[in-house]
Amino acid sequence: MIDQPLPDTPIAGPLAGVRILDLSSVVMGPYATQVLADLGADVIKVESPAGDNMRAVGPMRNPGMGHLYLHLNRNKRSIVLDLKTPEGLEACLKLAERCDAVLYNIRPQAMARLGLSYEAVAARNPRIVYVGAYGFGEAGPYAGRPAYDDLIQGQTGIAALSAQQSGDVPRYAPLTLADRAVGLHVGIALVSAVLSARTLGRGQQVEIPMFEGMAHLVLGDHLGGATFEPPMGPTGYARLLAPHRRPYATADGYICLLIYNDKHWRNFFDLIGRPELSRDPRFCTHGARAAHISEVYAFVAEVIATRPSQDWLDALARADIPASQLYTIDGLLQDEHLAATGFIHEMDHPSEGRIRTTAPLGRYAGTPTSIRRPAPRLGQHSREVLAEAGFGPEQIDAMLARGITQDGNTDGF
Repeated sequence: MIDQPLPDTPIAGPLAGVRILDLSSVVMGPYATQVLADLGADVIKVESPAGDNMRAVGPMRNPGMGHLYLHLNRNKRSIVLDLKTPEGLEACLKLAERCDAVLYNIRPQAMARLGLSYEAVAARNPRIVYVGAYGFGEAGPYAGRPAYDDLIQGQTGIAALSAQQSGDVPRYAPLTLADRAVGLHVGIALVSAVLSARTLGRGQQVEIPMFEGMAHLVLGDHLGGATFEPPMGPTGYARLLAPHRRPYATADGYICLLIYNDKHWRNFFDLIGRPELSRDPRFCTHGARAAHISEVYAFVAEVIATRPSQDWLDALARADIPASQLYTIDGLLQDEHLAATGFIHEMDHPSEGRIRTTAPLGRYAGTPTSIRRPAPRLGQHSREVLAEAGFGPEQIDAMLARGITQDGNTDGF
């Protein structure tokens, strides 16, 4: 675990010089901009006077600084704007004039009612990339429906796949899978469109719907026989749906094991004293194993149950067969590899004290990434950002007095 102080001088990452006006909240949009902010983009997070809902999700040391918010919003600057007021709207448009991209996650019609349609923003900045990250594509009949991670997991088959594989009831994956998976698409789309705008000299509208984004992910694995017309069999990827595709029970716990290629299987059969199984028609080729995958996994499960976990891990390592221990989240935090690579950071947050977070992903030799800023308090950078947009001290004071903005540096922390 690396003790990572915040740098005195911000280090420029590969996206240094890209400025994003982030009007999104909750997980999908903020996750996209967190990744981009880690890469060096200047992300200005516009929040309502009530703040992002994720601020309220505990545990937390201080109100409005919940654990999910802390991770999703590092490296960003927070400004409060009441966009339902003419002054708040004008301030937002002035900020957009100086940005490469605007990201939002409400319906386009709601943005238009606020006075922040693509046409209104592009009139102030023709090079703007205007990214909508919401539930469903506007061209389809589901446009405007509410979309949350659980609903999208259910609607794209993930919960049903869980039941099909386990023989149990449908279950959601125990993480915000749709938000984060589609959030990565949002980030890629935003950067791609900014690159295009810098090449062509004009911006564009971009739509990344959550439902279609997650369907893209699921069908990539599970279109199966429906890939062909007419269909050549059922949908689904049989290996992923095999009932025994799960951590294997040992004599004293569980291990994770994937015996994948022909060499792995020969080594496994030698390890268990059954070399003749290499010639068994169920096991002899990759295609044969795929055709009998449930039987293959059941056989492995029966064998693995006979010895303790560490015995298996040691023996499998000697045989060059891919295997690992089964971690809990607490165990993951103690992993020696993550500690050695500096993946887990501890740092001092100005208001929240000592916190633990993950490092920016990847290594960039010429433009290193960094955690330049901790997650901001609500409105912490309102004065700073408004001043950069050309507002004078008296104007900012007047906006503060009327509640159009807030100054997070006077909240008592």
